[in-house]
Amino acid sequence: MEDYNKIIESLSVRFIKANNIRILKPVTIANFYDVENTVVLLNKGSIRFGSEGESVSEGELLFVPGGKSVSLNYGTGNATTLSNDDFINNKEMYFQSLESFQGNLDENFSFINFEAKVFDSVNFFASLDLPPFVISGNELVISLVKAVLGENNSTKPGKGRVVKINTDYLVVEIIRHILHNGLFVEQLATNSTYFKDPRLIDIFGYIKHHLGDDLSNKTLAGVANVSEDYVGQYFKMLTGINPQDYIEYQRMEKAVNLLRTTKKSIRDIGKEVGYKDTAYFCRRFKMMFGIPAGKMRRRESLMNV
Repeated sequence: MEDYNKIIESLSVRFIKANNIRILKPVTIANFYDVENTVVLLNKGSIRFGSEGESVSEGELLFVPGGKSVSLNYGTGNATTLSNDDFINNKEMYFQSLESFQGNLDENFSFINFEAKVFDSVNFFASLDLPPFVISGNELVISLVKAVLGENNSTKPGKGRVVKINTDYLVVEIIRHILHNGLFVEQLATNSTYFKDPRLIDIFGYIKHHLGDDLSNKTLAGVANVSEDYVGQYFKMLTGINPQDYIEYQRMEKAVNLLRTTKKSIRDIGKEVGYKDTAYFCRRFKMMFGIPAGKMRRRESLMNV
Protein backbone atom coordinates (compact mmCIF):
# COMPACT_ATOMS: atom_id res chain seq x y z
CA MET A 1 0.00 0.00 0.00
CA GLU A 2 2.96 2.32 0.49
CA ASP A 3 3.41 2.55 -3.28
CA TYR A 4 -0.21 3.65 -3.67
CA ASN A 5 0.26 6.24 -0.93
CA LYS A 6 3.21 7.70 -2.83
CA ILE A 7 1.19 7.86 -6.03
CA ILE A 8 -1.77 9.51 -4.31
CA GLU A 9 0.54 12.04 -2.69
CA SER A 10 2.03 12.85 -6.10
CA LEU A 11 -1.37 13.50 -7.69
CA SER A 12 -2.37 17.01 -8.66
CA VAL A 13 -6.16 17.22 -8.95
CA ARG A 14 -7.98 20.00 -10.76
CA PHE A 15 -11.74 20.51 -10.80
CA ILE A 16 -12.93 21.33 -14.32
CA LYS A 17 -16.71 21.51 -14.41
CA ALA A 18 -19.92 20.22 -12.81
CA ASN A 19 -23.55 20.43 -13.81
CA ASN A 20 -27.01 18.93 -13.41
CA ILE A 21 -28.65 17.78 -16.64
CA ARG A 22 -32.23 16.96 -17.53
CA ILE A 23 -32.65 14.37 -20.31
CA LEU A 24 -35.17 15.77 -22.78
CA LYS A 25 -35.01 12.95 -25.34
CA PRO A 26 -33.21 9.59 -25.31
CA VAL A 27 -29.89 9.70 -27.14
CA THR A 28 -26.89 7.46 -27.70
CA ILE A 29 -23.49 9.12 -28.10
CA ALA A 30 -21.66 6.45 -30.07
CA ASN A 31 -18.12 7.60 -29.26
CA PHE A 32 -18.14 9.83 -26.18
CA TYR A 33 -14.61 11.04 -25.49
CA ASP A 34 -13.09 13.60 -23.16
CA VAL A 35 -9.54 14.27 -22.06
CA GLU A 36 -10.72 14.74 -18.47
CA ASN A 37 -12.21 12.15 -16.15
CA THR A 38 -15.99 12.16 -15.83
CA VAL A 39 -18.14 11.02 -12.93
CA VAL A 40 -21.86 10.72 -13.72
CA LEU A 41 -24.45 10.33 -10.95
CA LEU A 42 -27.77 8.96 -12.24
CA ASN A 43 -30.49 10.63 -10.20
CA LYS A 44 -33.45 9.24 -12.09
CA GLY A 45 -33.96 7.43 -15.38
CA SER A 46 -31.65 5.26 -17.44
CA ILE A 47 -28.00 5.34 -18.50
CA ARG A 48 -26.24 2.52 -20.33
CA PHE A 49 -22.63 2.36 -21.48
CA GLY A 50 -20.20 0.27 -23.49
CA SER A 51 -20.66 -2.13 -26.37
CA GLU A 52 -22.71 -4.48 -24.16
CA GLY A 53 -25.03 -1.73 -22.95
CA GLU A 54 -24.24 -2.18 -19.25
CA SER A 55 -26.80 -0.38 -17.09
CA VAL A 56 -26.28 2.25 -14.43
CA SER A 57 -28.98 2.09 -11.74
CA GLU A 58 -30.54 5.13 -10.10
CA GLY A 59 -28.27 6.38 -7.33
CA GLU A 60 -25.18 4.77 -8.87
CA LEU A 61 -22.14 6.48 -10.35
CA LEU A 62 -20.51 5.88 -13.72
CA PHE A 63 -16.81 6.67 -13.88
CA VAL A 64 -15.34 7.28 -17.35
CA PRO A 65 -11.53 7.72 -17.27
CA GLY A 66 -10.12 10.51 -19.39
CA GLY A 67 -8.94 9.40 -22.80
CA LYS A 68 -11.45 6.53 -23.06
CA SER A 69 -13.89 6.42 -25.97
CA VAL A 70 -17.16 4.79 -24.93
CA SER A 71 -20.75 4.52 -26.13
CA LEU A 72 -23.17 6.28 -23.75
CA ASN A 73 -26.95 5.97 -23.86
CA TYR A 74 -29.10 8.45 -21.93
CA GLY A 75 -32.84 8.05 -21.32
CA THR A 76 -35.48 5.39 -21.86
CA GLY A 77 -37.21 4.59 -25.13
CA ASN A 78 -36.00 4.63 -28.71
CA ALA A 79 -32.77 6.60 -28.72
CA THR A 80 -31.27 8.54 -31.59
CA THR A 81 -27.67 7.46 -32.19
CA LEU A 82 -25.24 10.31 -32.82
CA SER A 83 -21.52 10.73 -33.14
CA ASN A 84 -19.70 13.11 -30.80
CA ASP A 85 -19.71 15.70 -33.55
CA ASP A 86 -23.43 15.44 -34.28
CA PHE A 87 -24.32 15.44 -30.59
CA ILE A 88 -22.37 18.63 -29.97
CA ASN A 89 -24.22 20.33 -32.81
CA ASN A 90 -27.62 19.25 -31.47
CA LYS A 91 -27.18 18.74 -27.73
CA GLU A 92 -29.83 21.31 -26.76
CA MET A 93 -32.41 18.94 -28.27
CA TYR A 94 -31.45 16.24 -25.78
CA PHE A 95 -30.06 17.90 -22.64
CA GLN A 96 -31.20 20.83 -20.51
CA SER A 97 -29.01 22.40 -17.85
CA LEU A 98 -30.48 22.59 -14.35
CA GLU A 99 -29.49 25.09 -11.69
CA SER A 100 -29.56 22.49 -8.94
CA PHE A 101 -30.03 18.79 -8.18
CA GLN A 102 -33.56 17.71 -9.12
CA GLY A 103 -34.25 14.21 -7.83
CA ASN A 104 -37.94 14.32 -8.72
CA LEU A 105 -37.63 15.14 -12.42
CA ASP A 106 -38.55 12.52 -15.02
CA GLU A 107 -34.98 11.71 -16.04
CA ASN A 108 -31.83 13.55 -15.01
CA PHE A 109 -28.21 13.11 -14.00
CA SER A 110 -25.36 15.11 -12.50
CA PHE A 111 -21.73 15.07 -13.56
CA ILE A 112 -18.28 16.26 -12.55
CA ASN A 113 -15.23 16.64 -14.81
CA PHE A 114 -11.82 16.63 -13.17
CA GLU A 115 -8.16 16.18 -14.00
CA ALA A 116 -5.83 13.95 -11.96
CA LYS A 117 -2.15 13.99 -12.93
CA VAL A 118 0.89 12.30 -11.44
CA PHE A 119 3.78 14.76 -10.99
CA ASP A 120 1.53 17.27 -12.76
CA SER A 121 2.43 15.54 -16.04
CA VAL A 122 0.69 12.19 -16.60
CA ASN A 123 -3.05 11.60 -16.60
CA PHE A 124 -3.32 9.02 -13.84
CA PHE A 125 -6.48 7.10 -14.78
CA ALA A 126 -5.75 7.23 -18.51
CA SER A 127 -2.24 5.87 -17.91
CA LEU A 128 -3.67 2.85 -16.07
CA ASP A 129 -5.79 1.90 -19.09
CA LEU A 130 -8.88 1.37 -16.92
CA PRO A 131 -12.26 0.84 -18.62
CA PRO A 132 -15.35 2.82 -17.58
CA PHE A 133 -17.00 1.25 -14.52
CA VAL A 134 -19.92 1.65 -12.13
CA ILE A 135 -19.52 2.65 -8.49
CA SER A 136 -22.39 1.32 -6.40
CA GLY A 137 -23.03 1.07 -2.68
CA ASN A 138 -20.40 3.70 -1.84
CA GLU A 139 -22.27 6.38 0.07
CA LEU A 140 -19.11 8.39 0.78
CA VAL A 141 -18.26 8.79 -2.90
CA ILE A 142 -21.87 9.74 -3.69
CA SER A 143 -21.92 12.28 -0.85
CA LEU A 144 -18.68 13.84 -2.13
CA VAL A 145 -20.12 14.16 -5.64
CA LYS A 146 -23.21 15.87 -4.21
CA ALA A 147 -21.02 18.12 -2.04
CA VAL A 148 -19.02 19.28 -5.09
CA LEU A 149 -22.20 19.89 -7.07
CA GLY A 150 -23.88 21.75 -4.23
CA GLU A 151 -20.88 23.94 -3.48
CA ASN A 152 -20.27 24.66 -7.16
CA ASN A 153 -23.80 26.06 -7.44
CA SER A 154 -23.50 28.19 -4.31
CA THR A 155 -22.51 31.83 -3.95
CA LYS A 156 -20.79 31.40 -0.59
CA PRO A 157 -17.32 32.83 -0.03
CA GLY A 158 -14.58 30.25 -0.36
CA LYS A 159 -16.63 28.12 -2.75
CA GLY A 160 -13.64 27.40 -5.02
CA ARG A 161 -11.54 26.21 -2.10
CA VAL A 162 -14.27 23.88 -0.85
CA VAL A 163 -14.84 22.50 -4.36
CA LYS A 164 -11.11 21.80 -4.68
CA ILE A 165 -10.91 20.06 -1.29
CA ASN A 166 -13.90 17.85 -2.03
CA THR A 167 -12.66 17.03 -5.55
CA ASP A 168 -9.30 15.95 -4.06
CA TYR A 169 -11.16 13.82 -1.54
CA LEU A 170 -13.34 12.35 -4.31
CA VAL A 171 -10.30 11.23 -6.33
CA VAL A 172 -8.74 9.54 -3.30
CA GLU A 173 -12.00 7.73 -2.55
CA ILE A 174 -12.32 6.52 -6.17
CA ILE A 175 -8.83 5.01 -5.91
CA ARG A 176 -9.72 3.48 -2.53
CA HIS A 177 -12.89 2.06 -4.06
CA ILE A 178 -10.86 0.40 -6.83
CA LEU A 179 -8.46 -1.13 -4.30
CA HIS A 180 -11.08 -2.14 -1.71
CA ASN A 181 -13.27 -3.89 -4.28
CA GLY A 182 -10.39 -5.52 -6.15
CA LEU A 183 -11.24 -3.70 -9.37
CA PHE A 184 -8.46 -3.68 -11.95
CA VAL A 185 -5.89 -4.07 -9.14
CA GLU A 186 -3.52 -5.99 -11.41
CA GLN A 187 -3.53 -3.12 -13.93
CA LEU A 188 -3.18 -0.62 -11.11
CA ALA A 189 -0.19 -2.44 -9.63
CA THR A 190 1.51 -3.16 -12.95
CA ASN A 191 0.94 0.15 -14.72
CA SER A 192 1.72 2.33 -11.72
CA THR A 193 5.24 0.97 -11.16
CA TYR A 194 6.76 3.35 -13.68
CA PHE A 195 5.84 6.35 -11.53
CA LYS A 196 8.80 5.36 -9.34
CA ASP A 197 11.42 5.48 -12.12
CA PRO A 198 13.34 8.80 -11.85
CA ARG A 199 14.54 8.77 -15.47
CA LEU A 200 11.00 8.36 -16.74
CA ILE A 201 9.77 11.10 -14.43
CA ASP A 202 12.45 13.35 -15.97
CA ILE A 203 11.15 12.50 -19.45
CA PHE A 204 7.56 13.28 -18.42
CA GLY A 205 8.63 16.63 -17.00
CA TYR A 206 10.68 17.53 -20.05
CA ILE A 207 7.83 16.68 -22.42
CA LYS A 208 5.39 18.78 -20.40
CA HIS A 209 7.57 21.89 -20.57
CA HIS A 210 8.71 21.49 -24.20
CA LEU A 211 5.58 20.43 -26.10
CA GLY A 212 6.29 22.99 -28.81
CA ASP A 213 9.89 21.89 -29.31
CA ASP A 214 11.66 18.94 -30.88
CA LEU A 215 10.70 15.81 -28.93
CA SER A 216 12.38 13.17 -31.05
CA ASN A 217 13.66 9.98 -29.48
CA LYS A 218 17.15 11.46 -29.75
CA THR A 219 16.10 14.37 -27.55
CA LEU A 220 14.39 12.09 -25.01
CA ALA A 221 17.44 9.83 -24.92
CA GLY A 222 19.54 12.80 -23.84
CA VAL A 223 17.07 13.64 -21.07
CA ALA A 224 17.08 10.07 -19.71
CA ASN A 225 20.78 9.49 -20.38
CA VAL A 226 20.13 6.33 -22.40
CA SER A 227 20.86 5.50 -26.03
CA GLU A 228 18.61 6.73 -28.81
CA ASP A 229 18.05 3.14 -29.96
CA TYR A 230 16.94 2.11 -26.45
CA VAL A 231 14.80 5.04 -25.31
CA GLY A 232 11.67 4.00 -27.23
CA GLN A 233 11.90 0.44 -25.93
CA TYR A 234 12.58 1.71 -22.40
CA PHE A 235 9.60 4.07 -22.45
CA LYS A 236 7.21 1.45 -23.83
CA MET A 237 8.44 -1.22 -21.43
CA LEU A 238 7.49 0.95 -18.46
CA THR A 239 4.35 2.67 -19.76
CA GLY A 240 2.88 0.30 -22.34
CA ILE A 241 2.92 2.94 -25.12
CA ASN A 242 5.63 4.33 -27.35
CA PRO A 243 6.90 7.83 -26.54
CA GLN A 244 5.65 9.49 -29.72
CA ASP A 245 2.07 8.32 -29.07
CA TYR A 246 2.33 9.69 -25.53
CA ILE A 247 3.71 12.99 -26.82
CA GLU A 248 0.87 13.36 -29.32
CA TYR A 249 -1.69 12.76 -26.56
CA GLN A 250 -0.04 15.40 -24.37
CA ARG A 251 0.07 17.88 -27.25
CA MET A 252 -3.59 17.33 -28.05
CA GLU A 253 -4.57 17.60 -24.42
CA LYS A 254 -2.83 20.97 -24.17
CA ALA A 255 -4.50 22.03 -27.43
CA VAL A 256 -7.92 21.23 -25.92
CA ASN A 257 -7.07 23.31 -22.86
CA LEU A 258 -5.97 26.25 -25.03
CA LEU A 259 -9.10 25.99 -27.18
CA ARG A 260 -11.29 26.10 -24.08
CA THR A 261 -9.47 28.84 -22.18
CA THR A 262 -7.97 31.23 -24.77
CA LYS A 263 -8.93 33.09 -27.92
CA LYS A 264 -5.77 32.07 -29.77
CA SER A 265 -6.23 30.99 -33.37
CA ILE A 266 -6.19 27.31 -34.22
CA ARG A 267 -3.04 27.95 -36.25
CA ASP A 268 -1.25 29.51 -33.26
CA ILE A 269 -2.43 26.75 -30.93
CA GLY A 270 -1.16 24.09 -33.32
CA LYS A 271 2.26 25.77 -33.43
CA GLU A 272 2.35 26.17 -29.65
CA VAL A 273 1.87 22.44 -29.14
CA GLY A 274 4.41 21.41 -31.76
CA TYR A 275 2.60 21.28 -35.13
CA LYS A 276 4.05 23.56 -37.80
CA ASP A 277 1.50 22.33 -40.37
CA THR A 278 -1.97 23.58 -39.35
CA ALA A 279 -3.78 21.24 -41.75
CA TYR A 280 -1.97 18.22 -40.30
CA PHE A 281 -2.73 19.39 -36.76
CA CYS A 282 -6.43 19.67 -37.62
CA ARG A 283 -6.48 16.20 -39.20
CA ARG A 284 -4.80 14.61 -36.18
CA PHE A 285 -7.07 16.51 -33.79
CA LYS A 286 -10.25 15.28 -35.48
CA MET A 287 -8.85 11.76 -35.69
CA MET A 288 -8.22 11.73 -31.94
CA PHE A 289 -11.35 13.49 -30.68
CA GLY A 290 -13.86 12.83 -33.44
CA ILE A 291 -14.64 16.54 -33.90
CA PRO A 292 -12.87 19.50 -35.52
CA ALA A 293 -10.80 21.76 -33.29
CA GLY A 294 -13.19 24.67 -33.85
CA LYS A 295 -16.12 22.72 -32.48
CA MET A 296 -14.11 21.66 -29.45
CA ARG A 297 -13.68 25.36 -28.69
CA ARG A 298 -17.42 26.01 -28.89
CA ARG A 299 -18.49 23.05 -26.83
CA GLU A 300 -16.31 23.51 -23.70
CA SER A 301 -17.67 20.14 -22.57
CA LEU A 302 -19.84 17.52 -24.18
CA MET A 303 -22.35 17.89 -21.37
CA ASN A 304 -22.31 21.64 -20.92
CA VAL A 305 -25.63 23.04 -22.17
